[in-house]
Amino acid sequence: MIKRGFTLIELLLYTVVIGIILTAVSALLFGILQSRVKNQTIAEVEQQGIQVMQIVTQTLRNATAINSPSAGASVAMLSVNTPVGASNPTVFDLSSGVIRITEGAEAAVGLNNSLVTASGLTFQNLTTSGTPGTIRVTFTLTRVNPSGRNEYDYAQTFYGSASLR
Repeated sequence: MIKRGFTLIELLLYTVVIGIILTAVSALLFGILQSRVKNQTIAEVEQQGIQVMQIVTQTLRNATAINSPSAGASVAMLSVNTPVGASNPTVFDLSSGVIRITEGAEAAVGLNNSLVTASGLTFQNLTTSGTPGTIRVTFTLTRVNPSGRNEYDYAQTFYGSASLR
């Protein structure tokens, strides 16, 4: 008569092998999840930075005059006049981690969302005599990271410039 079944040693061996496989798969999935979150964090900061830079430089290109900063100066607020009189002056500034635009008498509007914090906003007037106004824009965006997790830790500094047409 043949008895069918597993011995205790075979059962323990199968359990250990399955445990090792499940641990390896779990570690792999956790690594993939962390990588995905880090990539989303980087993409969020870069998209916000590109969007803000495009709005500032496009406004500068369409402006008719630079009110502030004066030639050779570097400040944290940009004021320009645009062809649309109701939008004058158009002002860019930084308040509580948000880069804002104010057009004429309208209320200030934030250009970056609450997932990133802006800092180091600087406008440098590079204009030389006999040329249209040229402004260099610099700012840093940092991903908000309330949990302190490494995958949400990311900051990038953006540089750009634009000249009046």
